[in-house]
Amino acid sequence: MIKALDIDTIYTLLFKGEKLVPNKESIAQVEQSYNFLKKFSEDKIIYGINTGFGPMAQYRVDDDFLTNLQYNIIRSHSTGAGKPLDALYVKSAMIVRLNNLLQGKSGIHPELIHLLAEFINRGICPFVPEHGSVGASGDLVQLAHIALALIGEGEVFYKGELRDTAGVLKENGLKRISMHIREGLSVTNGTSVMTGIGIVNLIYAKRLLHWAVAASVMINEIASSYDDFMSEELNATKHHKGQKEIARMMRKWSDGSSSLRKRENYLYNKENKEKILKHKVQPYYSLRCVPQILGPVHDTLVNAEEVLANETNSACDNPIVDKESGNVYHGGNFHGDYVSFEMDKLKIAVTKMVMLSERQLNYLFHDRINDILPPFVNMGVLGLNYGLQAAQFTATSTTAECQTLSYPMYVHSIPNNNDNQDIVSMGTNSALLAKTVIDNGYQVMSVLFMGITQAIDCLNIQDDLSKNTKVIYDEIRDIFPKFVEDTPKYKEISKLTNYLTNKEIEKISL
Repeated sequence: MIKALDIDTIYTLLFKGEKLVPNKESIAQVEQSYNFLKKFSEDKIIYGINTGFGPMAQYRVDDDFLTNLQYNIIRSHSTGAGKPLDALYVKSAMIVRLNNLLQGKSGIHPELIHLLAEFINRGICPFVPEHGSVGASGDLVQLAHIALALIGEGEVFYKGELRDTAGVLKENGLKRISMHIREGLSVTNGTSVMTGIGIVNLIYAKRLLHWAVAASVMINEIASSYDDFMSEELNATKHHKGQKEIARMMRKWSDGSSSLRKRENYLYNKENKEKILKHKVQPYYSLRCVPQILGPVHDTLVNAEEVLANETNSACDNPIVDKESGNVYHGGNFHGDYVSFEMDKLKIAVTKMVMLSERQLNYLFHDRINDILPPFVNMGVLGLNYGLQAAQFTATSTTAECQTLSYPMYVHSIPNNNDNQDIVSMGTNSALLAKTVIDNGYQVMSVLFMGITQAIDCLNIQDDLSKNTKVIYDEIRDIFPKFVEDTPKYKEISKLTNYLTNKEIEKISL
């Protein structure tokens, strides 16, 4: 592993079982930083080394208690509440924390690097409650829970069980970290949890965008739309990268489709003498304006990736140990505003994507709007059977929740910590809310694909689909067979949500 981690590399560590191996150059820089700080701090007052923390920084700590000081910040800040973070998100946070420390600006002993890497590679996942961070001195509470495991205390998830950390360390032949100079502060002080959650959010949001584009093409195939709305010529006249990329993706998805119409073959044909055109000249906005709607979503994800990668490859604690200039700098690199703002933008973008899906679903289910399908794609007896009528309730209510959750956390600062933290980022809250919005998005998308496949069967156009959308149709039908009689659908929604969430797509990077 090199110091500069990109999102694709983190993806392989999280989803492909790749092992994380810090390189020798990075370890050497960490050791040099440690040796510099050890000597530099002998006769100076430095925050968090021989002073208290936060508002207690005005109190100098006697040399006899400096080791206790580092343990105390970990134990005193292990105060999280709520359900535990899923292991995937904790692993992502540990990867980010490790890379932050590998920048060689924290003055920590290399043994901390080695134990963190062992935790990541062996699947030892500290118990980290969701609630506790205000994202200003970083993720103090959640990172303290990770640190608690690194000193052999607290609990960890290991092989699917919640166990005492000490027993798991012993079983793996691992030794807890020691406190040398500032290991306690360095582990707990930073933006790694919000960034780690943000990276997983980004990966899943990209995948959701992939499905939103596929679904949008299939909706237009069902509607037999004219295809010029996705043309390169039209979209090139708008100077937004995202719009042009979404249009390109739609052209790729729709390649070879015989369901889409060419405007020149119908409306530009002089032989067409219709006074009242039976087929819509232009479809509804939820079908026609997909490049313009999903384009900003695409651009938001691209920007979020840059910010998250930058945060991952930064030194994010305080103070910063700079052996090159021979100084220790006090400041606020632990503040999470960059990540908080991006997570707010991400969840707003995903919510708009979910709203598009909900409107496309309404198009399919509303017979007086689409004018080609039975109500709620009901293939049974109208009045006796109900098709997917009730599934729309689920999609609509879940979309509404996303809209409410899209209120920004970035501007919701509450002073605390004796007003030492007088303006905070709430970055982890923002990342967790974005996670919920993304999870919701997959549920809505599942119902949409149920409606799409049912509509395709209603119209019997399976063979008219593009080769790409036909693959999706077939895979979804393997999970969710065509139905006529009413049956419970909650298990199918769950299975489809799992399929959409976990199916590997062509690429992760946008």
